[in-house]
Amino acid sequence: MELPLAFIDRTKDLLKEEYPDFEKALQEESPVSIRLNPSKTSCELSEERVPWCPNGYYLPNRPAFTFDPLFHAGVYYVQEASSMFLDHVIRQYVTDPVRYLDLCAAPGGKTTLALSALPAGSLIVCNEIIRNRANILAENILKWGNPYCIVTNNDSATFNTLKHYFDVILTDVPCSGEGMFRKDPAAIQEWSAANVTRCAERQKEILHNIWDALRPGGILIYSTCTYNTQENEEMADYIHRRLGAIPLPVKIDPEWHVHKELTGNIPCYRFMPHVTKGEGLFMTVFRKPESEDLFSRERLYNRISSKKNRHEHKENIPENIKSWIKHSEQFSFVSGADLITAFPKVYSEDRALLDAMMNVIHAGIPLSRFKGKDYIPDHALALSTFLNRTNFPIEELSYDTALSYLRRESIRLQNTERNYFLLTFQGKALGWAKNLGNRANNLYPQEWRIRSSHIPDNRAPLSIL
Repeated sequence: MELPLAFIDRTKDLLKEEYPDFEKALQEESPVSIRLNPSKTSCELSEERVPWCPNGYYLPNRPAFTFDPLFHAGVYYVQEASSMFLDHVIRQYVTDPVRYLDLCAAPGGKTTLALSALPAGSLIVCNEIIRNRANILAENILKWGNPYCIVTNNDSATFNTLKHYFDVILTDVPCSGEGMFRKDPAAIQEWSAANVTRCAERQKEILHNIWDALRPGGILIYSTCTYNTQENEEMADYIHRRLGAIPLPVKIDPEWHVHKELTGNIPCYRFMPHVTKGEGLFMTVFRKPESEDLFSRERLYNRISSKKNRHEHKENIPENIKSWIKHSEQFSFVSGADLITAFPKVYSEDRALLDAMMNVIHAGIPLSRFKGKDYIPDHALALSTFLNRTNFPIEELSYDTALSYLRRESIRLQNTERNYFLLTFQGKALGWAKNLGNRANNLYPQEWRIRSSHIPDNRAPLSIL
């Protein structure tokens, strides 16, 4: 790895005697880590744990995750270990259900983490400005299976309209990506001092765009995957001085070897590859000052009350479709175009608000698509943690058949009953097939299919769990 000279000079100036160890670490192999989905598995691995995240584990090598059906079932997420520090921060400062925004969320690592770490009943809004990345985000959210989530595709400035709406906002902002040098050689080619400055200016713009959306007393979490102080400590100082945010300390175990801030006196948490087992991460936490000028959510709901029911046609939804999910009484059901969805009743007004003010591309549980008189169970329903399995015949697949299914190839079921079958691997739902007796229609989403026909030797068909 040949680092840019300007990067070397500025980083030497920051790390001083630590720099040789830092540069040596960048030449080493990146650690491999995964995070289990506690809603889909209760097992514990024999591998080394990520100490700041109860569901995180380091793996001794990197298997070909693409060829593990459990990966596609949302049983675990492949995530860099340092990023899992967010779990520790959330559990320390969030004790009651909240409305949480993950502003720059794709591909979904920190959102799926929040869905597991936040108190049950929290509403998570995750946003991505680039549409194709927003689609990837939605795919990963669907695989995780939690219905308390809305995926949006908006510029950060749009959130200005949601005054004092969110209790917690994570801004994992676009940055110069120095912490990705070891994993992504392209990040080295794209680096320049000028780009660092451009990123810092964009980060300030984003912070101003979302500050009004955070409730007084709410929590702002700021993070990057870069090393320089311009996008890190200097930005923390900017948040404190210009926005009036109150810095919050995070309790950490000294054995984690989390690096302290390099400049200033605002508590900051750096994950540096020469002292911590992970990639580059910077995180700092603030509380928004309390204020008597609290804009109530009810005022936001009232703004869109006339549009609130524009997507809801409850009378058209058969009762047996509602029974496809557990605890259906906790959900409102929406019928629109060719899709029926279920969304937690407790957040019905929030759903209407976000539908009216944002570009929403996913919310809740897509239940069924209807074609003529046929109600076809949606793929997202199979992956939902609220799926009521008693309503469907189930067929367990072998590893080879599971891979054929995930490639969207033709498969034959053992059962000859004509019906929609839930297909599972090691008991975990993979999706649907329509059995026609002598053959079955593979209903796995075309855009999600495994495109490679070659199975490498380092595949992971259950070597992980």
